Amino acid sequence: METTNIFELAAALGKALKEDEKLVRLEAAKKAYESDGDLQKMMVEYEVQQKALQGEITREERDTLFIDTIQKRIDLLYRNIMEHPVFLELNEAQAEVNELMNAVNSTITFHITGEQPSSCTHDCSTCGGCH
Repeated sequence: METTNIFELAAALGKALKEDEKLVRLEAAKKAYESDGDLQKMMVEYEVQQKALQGEITREERDTLFIDTIQKRIDLLYRNIMEHPVFLELNEAQAEVNELMNAVNSTITFHITGEQPSSCTHDCSTCGGCH
């Protein structure tokens, strides 16, 4: 097979993947994440608070009350971000795409080597089969 055919097949695979419902879901989740003003504000504040905390921790004379106040705010922001429906959707969609891409890569590897990639956990309930 010519190299150009391999790249044509890779392009076709890429187009097919882009149309897969999992990747369509991920793209929609990314757009929702980027356009959610409240979530973006929390993300920015979280980063600012992290930098403020690092700045205070590295000082010789630390203000422990200030550090505690910042840490509590960071913890609250973290919980609010992690529980935000848009953020949860993005994480779930990304996990599905990661799983799909791992399966695609495993299939390609199998067809190249003739062997299933080793991912044995020795727990047969997680297994797709050894043979």
